[in-house]
Amino acid sequence: MAHCRPITRALIGLATLAATAFSPSYASAAGLAYTAAAPVQVSNCSGQNAEVEQATDPKPTLEAPSGYIYEEWMAAGCQGIAFSRSTDAGKTWSGATGSTFNSWDPDVVVGPDGTVYAAYMTSNGSQWYPVVAVSSDHGQTFPRVTVLNPPDPKNWGDRDFLAVGPDNTVYLTYDYGPNRTSVTFVCASSGSCGFSTGDVNVVMQKSSDHGQTWSGMYYVSPGFPNSGSDSGPIFVEPSGRIDVLLQEYPLSNVPTDNMGPGVEEFTSSPDGGATWSKPVVVGPNNGTMSVDEWWIDGALAVDSAGNLYASWDTQQGFRFGLGTPDTGWLSFSTNGGNHWSKPVQVTDNAPVPHIMEVTPGPTGTVYVSWLTQVTDSVTGSPGYAEFLRPFSITAGWLTKPIQVSGTNYGDPNTWPGDTTGLSTYNSLNQVVLSWGSAVNSHKSAIYSSVVTFS
Repeated sequence: MAHCRPITRALIGLATLAATAFSPSYASAAGLAYTAAAPVQVSNCSGQNAEVEQATDPKPTLEAPSGYIYEEWMAAGCQGIAFSRSTDAGKTWSGATGSTFNSWDPDVVVGPDGTVYAAYMTSNGSQWYPVVAVSSDHGQTFPRVTVLNPPDPKNWGDRDFLAVGPDNTVYLTYDYGPNRTSVTFVCASSGSCGFSTGDVNVVMQKSSDHGQTWSGMYYVSPGFPNSGSDSGPIFVEPSGRIDVLLQEYPLSNVPTDNMGPGVEEFTSSPDGGATWSKPVVVGPNNGTMSVDEWWIDGALAVDSAGNLYASWDTQQGFRFGLGTPDTGWLSFSTNGGNHWSKPVQVTDNAPVPHIMEVTPGPTGTVYVSWLTQVTDSVTGSPGYAEFLRPFSITAGWLTKPIQVSGTNYGDPNTWPGDTTGLSTYNSLNQVVLSWGSAVNSHKSAIYSSVVTFS
């Protein structure tokens, strides 16, 4: 659920295979051929780098014959939020630059016309709100920075998600509440923070002029101002329909805003956010999310045929972190989100986080990635590793789990961030991943790899 810990006080003026080490219960799968590039370090900011988000633009230019890859993350040495890009298919990366003020929860998307939008949350006094920076030169500069001020002087604001429609309308969802004092934090020693009480709601704002001006709030999760929803990944389909995956923590006591175990719910809007469908629970019989789940859970993808895919992870029992198993799941819908498949187990049951992401592949397929703690088969020591696996609606898993991060394991005592990056690139058979990890002498850095399937 995750309120990300700000790394430093940071306004954007951005410029410029190893076998799985811990997978005893993974099912066997067909051996679809692939090549995975060795991980490349993206970040060059000093201090801690974590919580990366990613976007790709496959349109070739003279500068980038293979298209662009963009990364945005939290960085202490780059004053809060950092941004970098690659013009050579992830082999090299531009120097990262950053922002000011207390900032967290980055996200980045590319519009159909190539405009790059970089968002993050920030605070000023008692107000917490999202900021969106816009680049019209493929991420070289971000001259326009717009603050989406909330109407309440002491509001709660968190986790932002961006999407761009086929007409270049920009949409932003985030977690919002009018009274920040209602929020009770639950923080992990080597992670981020969740919360067990709060007047949390998923709201949406949109812009039809490339982020210059923004609409008022649309209430996505039902029950405002006490809906219990704390995040809402968003996607806009070619028809213009807006899809949102809500992480919903039902309030067991509205006057005190006590939040119960959470579930994933799907909702959509056919009219630009004016009305929303009744939320449908995804995977209702496969466990719940604990209130102290510190990472940002829930991811949504839609393929070219309109098939929807959702990933998330659950904890058995109400409290996480005391030896309680955590399991990653995948579910899909072939009828616009009205009904969802029985969840497919993605990860092992282990008392460690599984930070899940999904991105669409060729029609009827999806790529699933997860960052989790595993045991190094050589040293026997635990550490963070990044995995990838393609799934087909008709054929199931197409490979065994691919350990994209290779033989380097991140320090489990160092926060890697609440999110990772996952996007298709160049073709639907190619995927680029990014993740944070404290490897060797680095306090924590951002890494990336490109995986190509036959």
